[in-house]
Amino acid sequence: MAIARKKDFLNELSTLWTRRLEGLGSAFLMTMETFKWILRGKISAKNTIDQMFEIGNRSMPIICLTSFCMGMVLALQSGTALTNMFNEPVFVGMLTGFSIVLELGPLITAIVVAGRVGAAITAELGSMKVTEQLDALYTLGTSPVQYLAVPRFIAIIFTLPFLVAFADVIGILGGCLVSVSTWDLSAYQFMSDITNNMGWRSVVHGLIKSVFYALIIVVVACYKGFSTRGGATGVGKAVTSAVMYSLVCVLVSDYFLTLVLVWLKIK
Repeated sequence: MAIARKKDFLNELSTLWTRRLEGLGSAFLMTMETFKWILRGKISAKNTIDQMFEIGNRSMPIICLTSFCMGMVLALQSGTALTNMFNEPVFVGMLTGFSIVLELGPLITAIVVAGRVGAAITAELGSMKVTEQLDALYTLGTSPVQYLAVPRFIAIIFTLPFLVAFADVIGILGGCLVSVSTWDLSAYQFMSDITNNMGWRSVVHGLIKSVFYALIIVVVACYKGFSTRGGATGVGKAVTSAVMYSLVCVLVSDYFLTLVLVWLKIK
């Protein structure tokens, strides 16, 4: 009996890993096909611009709110810690600026985009899949990857760095507000603390991360949308799965990207 249960467990584990590897292979092939169409110049400018507008329009308000609050919290916490250590809130601007630009700005923006835009992409493509609209595109001789995935790939890869830069600015402004109102620092002192210690490499560090985060989000979202099955219930499961995998992959990749960028001295 125990041997039979052990065999069943091993069979289930083997099936699970086989499906996971098949999924990775399918996502990789979809990504390669997408870049093939991009390199051939088969790009719909109108669809791409529409997707850029949608991504920015969907994400900008929540990014403003989260980034501003994030900057305020960082300035408050760092000022408290520095006051306890040095009896005055020195280097609040530097700590707040580096924390936002290097790490929290790209990460929080990617999380917002994964939950807002990634879920929308999966829902749109998944709905088209279960209603056989993708099959109709095949019948008309149009590649769904070229028509649907390519504009979304280009749009999110180019838009996310701009959103990150915007989030960095808004976050720093939030930190400046708290520094002026709580720690009696002047806005000039706060900003000069950032500009005197932060170079262009720090900004590039965050923007490079954002490009990889964008690629992760759009690959997961498009693949989950194209592979949706099971009607409306399947669409809901695909959206949930896409958001979960996107967040996990972004958080895991954050460490390795940071490790590589620090090794390359882009910090």
